[in-house]
Amino acid sequence: MLKEIEIALSPNDAINHNIVRNKAIRACQLDELDEDIEVKVLRRSVDARSKFPLIRLKIMVAFEEKINSESAILENFNDVSEAKTVLVIGAGPAGYFAALELIELGLKPIVLDRGKDVRARRRDLKAIMQYDTVNPHSNYCFGEGGAGTYSDGKLYTRSHKRGCIEKALRLFVEHGATPDILIDAHPHIGSNKLPNVVSNIRESILKYGGEVHFDSFVTDILFKNNKIVGVTLSNEKEFFSDAVILATGHSARDIYELLRRRKIAIESKPFALGVRIEHQQALVDEVQYRQSPRDENLPASSYSLVCQVENRGVFSFCMCPGGLVVPAATEQGEMVVNGMSMSRRDSPFANSGTVVAIETEDLSNNNYSGEFAGLDFQRQVEQKMFAAGDGSMKAPAQRLTDFVEGKMSQNLPNSSYIPGLYEAPLHQLLPDFIYRKLRAGVQQFGKLMKGYYTGESNVIGVESRTSSPIKIPRDKETLMHPDIDGFFPCGEGAGFAGGIISAAMDGQNVAKAVKKYYN
Repeated sequence: MLKEIEIALSPNDAINHNIVRNKAIRACQLDELDEDIEVKVLRRSVDARSKFPLIRLKIMVAFEEKINSESAILENFNDVSEAKTVLVIGAGPAGYFAALELIELGLKPIVLDRGKDVRARRRDLKAIMQYDTVNPHSNYCFGEGGAGTYSDGKLYTRSHKRGCIEKALRLFVEHGATPDILIDAHPHIGSNKLPNVVSNIRESILKYGGEVHFDSFVTDILFKNNKIVGVTLSNEKEFFSDAVILATGHSARDIYELLRRRKIAIESKPFALGVRIEHQQALVDEVQYRQSPRDENLPASSYSLVCQVENRGVFSFCMCPGGLVVPAATEQGEMVVNGMSMSRRDSPFANSGTVVAIETEDLSNNNYSGEFAGLDFQRQVEQKMFAAGDGSMKAPAQRLTDFVEGKMSQNLPNSSYIPGLYEAPLHQLLPDFIYRKLRAGVQQFGKLMKGYYTGESNVIGVESRTSSPIKIPRDKETLMHPDIDGFFPCGEGAGFAGGIISAAMDGQNVAKAVKKYYN
């Protein structure tokens, strides 16, 4: 017999397998000494609502029968080296999970990535941090694994209707991620662990007959009579296929330029833009857990804040507890910041994007129009932020209270941002309609979360790559672009995902659509 129960334990007890097992068995009124009883944790979350934080566990207890164990997904893979090919442009979560799904479906993926493999890419990240040099093809956004590899690796999504979240998580585990991601309410891998996981995914693609090509920047899409036939690279090499999955991520602006040049339909879409706000992690822990220091068996605490200002959402985004702020520009002359956390989340800082929703109406009111309205606006803000500095990757910043009061800061608090911060009037550098909403929003956040509004936190500019400002349309049934047969827009860059897991699931869905198309 199988029975699901929920129990709550102290953080110290929750890490003790024997205590968890015995409490679960007692809750089912069974004999703790019965060694044939199986106990399996299905879900784990932190409950910090009471005076003392608890760990809540959903548990499966099996007695008089066994809990069935699922076979590995990779066991269903066969060699596809001689199978029909599919070109996959981009090796982020959408591209790589599309490739894995294609192999499972009996098709051969040929992955083309503009950047370097995940380990070689580290040198380019070091160049950004230490030498202020941005490689436009290999940076925090471009390269194997996409932005997710070096921007935290959070695996939380609300997109439960888009696909099988469990399958995506299991594939991560089969490629080296901690099995904890299968049970944690807010699963996280970490930017120090993801490179190895991503490398293992690539090895699986190669093992089963797929191909992965780095430094392969697509400069043209080849089609004939409104049917895809292949792509051309910057070195003039051509790859041919009857199906192309475009999974290039939300920062591949040159791909949007290519589509416009080739008269392939694209659309402007809503996005968000703002700043990244960094607090001391100890402060967030004290506010959320009501204890200082934090219990060593509790994870670094996080927050999620949202409010409405002038009919627009202002919200925290990509919260990185125990994390770092990193430079995320994809071209010289831009200032863009993002956040990441290592697996242990043991940095003394916590940071979160704090952004304002931007609608088409906001852009038109500020003299931006057409399909590129959002992208042009995004780029102009990034360039203005960069121009305010000294030409380096030092980021403009203010104390949070000074940001709200509209005055320059002196002696900024310490920060995790390695290139360094400099005092700047972000209240003037940001577009007025953005600043006005952010100013009111963080004041409301200070009321929602006591201690949030403090002069000991940094406001850092600019958080602008929350999502793509452009959408590449596709048919709801076939998932193909309405203008070109065999062309499948996919993931964040096409406007159909927002995060690692939703992008991975979209890649899987598009792969299934390609299989159906070939059939």
